[in-house]
Amino acid sequence: MENHDYPVPTLFMIPLVQFLTGLLLLAALLHGQRDLILLTLLVLSLYGGVKLWTRISLSGITCHSAVDRQKVFPDEKIILRATAENRKFLPVWLQIKIPVVGLLNLASGEATLTNESALLWHQRTHFQWELTAERRGVHQIGPPRLLAGDLFAFSSRGKKEEEFQQIVVYPRLVPLRPFSLPKSDFFGVPGAKSPVQDPIYILGTRDYQHGSPAKHIHWKASARHHRLQEKLFEPTAQEKVLLIVDVDQFAKRNAEEAFERTLEIVASLAVRLDQRNCPVGLLTNGVTTGEDRTLVPVARNPQKLSAILEMLARLQMKAKADMMDLLYRGIELPGSISCVHFSYEENQTLSALAWYFGHRRTPVTFFVCEPRFDSGEHSFKDRHKIRSMDDLCPKEVGR
Repeated sequence: MENHDYPVPTLFMIPLVQFLTGLLLLAALLHGQRDLILLTLLVLSLYGGVKLWTRISLSGITCHSAVDRQKVFPDEKIILRATAENRKFLPVWLQIKIPVVGLLNLASGEATLTNESALLWHQRTHFQWELTAERRGVHQIGPPRLLAGDLFAFSSRGKKEEEFQQIVVYPRLVPLRPFSLPKSDFFGVPGAKSPVQDPIYILGTRDYQHGSPAKHIHWKASARHHRLQEKLFEPTAQEKVLLIVDVDQFAKRNAEEAFERTLEIVASLAVRLDQRNCPVGLLTNGVTTGEDRTLVPVARNPQKLSAILEMLARLQMKAKADMMDLLYRGIELPGSISCVHFSYEENQTLSALAWYFGHRRTPVTFFVCEPRFDSGEHSFKDRHKIRSMDDLCPKEVGR
């Protein structure tokens, strides 16, 4: 932590004025001008006292900052509070500057928050700002820059604190049109370990158990056996959804606006699936800020949605791997999942992915920002699986 002097250009602190004052003192001594000697000595003493005051002004000064929330959606408010304390007997003038990257100060619209106060001995002061999250991403508040000096603010000395706050801004949530997930069975696929019973898969009948729903009674079998019989269902595995974001084409086309819109749609779809108690996960081949992960496993728990939204917030428009290579080199996908793939346009990767998921018998739907409407020999064979992003969220709604 380095300290620097920041002289304020007042009359007494200008080097030329100090030099002339010294010459004036010399002339006064040579001519025996008592009043002029006292005046020049007073000015030079003031200068020396201010320099000494400034030199020790940062000693015993502490500053701590905090925010009320570290994870927000765009346009949500954030309260930033800073506390400064003077732990010595010498009073000081204090100014605090906090850089805010990616957030907007509603009061001034500036990228740096500034406030100042006079601190007496062993006094504490509080500063507060209201900020608004401006855009998706991971943004930093601070570290604070402190300027301290004499109470007249003739001169100041600054230092940079090490403490800073990190704000995660999720993608904006947008309204989506009704969307049916691609799946082969209404309740999923048969699975003996699942507690979910599928009324489609009927294994047989058994004597009616007290407490079972009356709608499960098999009336024909009951008449045949002369006692109540109920249907015995085969349990099924609950449908799971994996959201896939392919960053590669967005980066190659430098389509930043389309990329942000796609992340908003993916985030909104994840929230909708979570509200329906559907296990959901996220896979991407993009670089994530501050993390080295590509997959949020498909699961249903209270922390899963937050992990998906944070990963979307940290996602950059920069690919670190090919999507097919990612799937073949260690990404293990659970069975009985449905996939929803998002990319910028149709390309050979989509054909390869369609073959890959078809070989696994995994239902998949592709959403692209720039669909092709031709039917030439190079067009996508499973065209019914490709849909435009506008089918899920119109542009005028998403932006």
